[in-house]
Amino acid sequence: MKLGELCEICSGGTPKRSVAEYWKDGTIPWVKIGDMSEKYVSSTEERITDAGFNNSSVKMLEPGTLLYSIFASIGAVSILKIPASTNQAIAGLKIKDDSLDRDFLYHYLKSRESISKSSGRGAAQNNINLTILRNMQVTLPSIEIQRSIVRNLEMISNQVTIAESHLMDLDALVKSRFVEIFGDFACYETKPLIKCVDCIEAGKSPKCLAFSRKMAEPGVLKLSAISSGVYCENENKALPRSVSLTIDKVVHANDILLSRKNTPELVGRSVLVKHTDGNIMFPDIIFRMHPLPPINAMYLSYLLAGPLLHSIQSLAHGSAKSMSNIPKSELAKLSIPIPALNLQNEFANFVSQVDKSRFGGMLHLLNSLSGIMHASFFSVADTD
Repeated sequence: MKLGELCEICSGGTPKRSVAEYWKDGTIPWVKIGDMSEKYVSSTEERITDAGFNNSSVKMLEPGTLLYSIFASIGAVSILKIPASTNQAIAGLKIKDDSLDRDFLYHYLKSRESISKSSGRGAAQNNINLTILRNMQVTLPSIEIQRSIVRNLEMISNQVTIAESHLMDLDALVKSRFVEIFGDFACYETKPLIKCVDCIEAGKSPKCLAFSRKMAEPGVLKLSAISSGVYCENENKALPRSVSLTIDKVVHANDILLSRKNTPELVGRSVLVKHTDGNIMFPDIIFRMHPLPPINAMYLSYLLAGPLLHSIQSLAHGSAKSMSNIPKSELAKLSIPIPALNLQNEFANFVSQVDKSRFGGMLHLLNSLSGIMHASFFSVADTD
């Protein structure tokens, strides 16, 4: 069935930022894409006033409404737990057909993210309109099968959450050790980033297919491959057979990758590539760099991803509020503290020991559970 036959669908709006009374001391939750990081939205970063609500295209959505992003980061899905409004980048979906389970639709929409993005339109940033959303086809098993699928997916999702909690504990351990080893950075010599790396280069973004590559076939990384802080090479898009890899844009082990363009919350995120299956390029919205002596790659990657992340994100600007861009010229000037190499190596060795647990067990579990989740869903719910 079409999604528009199953749900009432509307988009939100944004009160004028220039009118203080629309925002100051607001009490009405106003959802942005950045608020949709979890399954449920129970709080928002910003709130609007009654005046802002009454003088804009904002609409009030009731708890239980599904939220679906239609601009920029297409395909993000959450469920409202509170009465709230949204900006124009988010559509509200209120189910009106008893044959559709809300949690089933939540998982279904998440599983269709890559297809939704391939339908995006827009030169500056991808978007889909409400007509495209209303015409989206939904494969609809019986309500009993839907609920059975949800139970299985939620069980796996809970295990993923537990594993992610362990990863967060490991991250906290690394941060603590970082402070112990290096202490106050004010005592170290500093150099601009461009003097610490061989170059800062952007990748290339050829037209790709809507699905991920198979095995080690040619592909291009998506931003989600680095936005979590862990390098996830399975987050990619396959290259058409008619398009060849650009050899000097292929990812290699020991590359440091940094997102130069993304939402304000995710721009500037970076990772160190420890292993790659090969034949995969990084896109033009990601920077690549390699440290020069006496800079340890592990030290620099953690410095960029941790203590300096806020400074990096402060360099970002852009005309669209939902997307931010970091100019290469400004990133190159970023001040990098340079401790003694033996201290950098000590920290790198410690991180490597932690990574034995992180990558040998936890991350494998996450990837396996995620694969099981999608295989289970598609095999039962989607036959096209």
